[in-house]
Amino acid sequence: MKKFLFVGMMVLIATKGYSKNGDNSKTDPTPTLLDTTGMNTNVVLGIWLTNTASTALDSRANIKETVTRCKSAGINNIFMVVYNNTRTLYPSKVMQNLIGVSIQEKFAGRDPLKELIEEAKLQNIKVHAWFEYGFSSSYSASGGAIVSAKPGWAAKDVNGNLVVKNGFDWLNGFNPEVQDYIMSLIKEVVNNYDIDGIQGDDRLPALPSTAGYDDYTVALYKSEHGGQAPPALFSNEEWVDWRAKKLNLFMKRIWQEVKGLKPGLRITMSPSVYPWGKTEYLQDWPTWVDSGWVDAIIPQVYRYNISAYSSTLTQQKQYIKNKRVAFFPGVLLRVGTYIAPESFLTQMIRANRSAGFKGEVFFFYEGLKDRTSWFQSTYHDIK
Repeated sequence: MKKFLFVGMMVLIATKGYSKNGDNSKTDPTPTLLDTTGMNTNVVLGIWLTNTASTALDSRANIKETVTRCKSAGINNIFMVVYNNTRTLYPSKVMQNLIGVSIQEKFAGRDPLKELIEEAKLQNIKVHAWFEYGFSSSYSASGGAIVSAKPGWAAKDVNGNLVVKNGFDWLNGFNPEVQDYIMSLIKEVVNNYDIDGIQGDDRLPALPSTAGYDDYTVALYKSEHGGQAPPALFSNEEWVDWRAKKLNLFMKRIWQEVKGLKPGLRITMSPSVYPWGKTEYLQDWPTWVDSGWVDAIIPQVYRYNISAYSSTLTQQKQYIKNKRVAFFPGVLLRVGTYIAPESFLTQMIRANRSAGFKGEVFFFYEGLKDRTSWFQSTYHDIK
């Protein structure tokens, strides 16, 4: 996921692992189930579930406990990571054919996605497949196994180097082969699993604005500009717009092809906040909303005080003009050693409700353990 002004810190922690500080000792191993009777099931009360800094997916028993804890907190949608750092969290023929590894090694012999779906359905919780890394291939690994297998897929900056931002190595999201690869992963999950939705984030569709200087993209730009090469200044407004529009077309493709397979499947995106996300990652998500290429948009409104949160929320709300697209703010619950105080969580949810938003998605599951009492005693009473 994104992480706006503090992106560097967050992605670094997210990839290298969080310190739990003995938090497991603080949690109730047998959470009390919340009575969710009468809750509007169309409202997303969601949480992101990762395989980083979390053991939630490490066994079937852990998955069952995770789902039970989510149910106890009134969570009705789980966004489970299914793809990150050149690995899938389900047995993938696409990855087997590409890099010779079908699933993240620690999960060999299991299918965490299938297990979560089965456990969640018993609790009437929806499961969305979250393609976390998107067009990013690896973290500080020179592109990892994918770029080793397909060197021509690497995103390049103006100096011809692999695009790396905040430690993440990037594939060239403008390359048709790279787009086909990502679509093959999405379709593999859509076709083979009884999921309720799929999700991209600040890396899908996205690309650092320093990218676009590979041979394919340069040739494409020249073909549409009378032979003129792209501007050397990566932040040139016309150059940013041109590349953002190319990614918009891929968003349209995701919508059309996924809906063509399963019309009822929900397509949600959790991009960086706009317009920062466009200038930094070429994410023009207001166009996705205006065009109806998403069922719901979940901007990552990750802030550390209520003033910043409220102002950012108000800013993002102004870009939601297509009322057929749902809007649910992304709320930072935990990252690294930081856990949002209960008083701040209450302030943020009040801000959401005051702005007319009836639901939200929390990043990420491990923080729910630390705030179980708040979810059970306070969260659902905030108006």
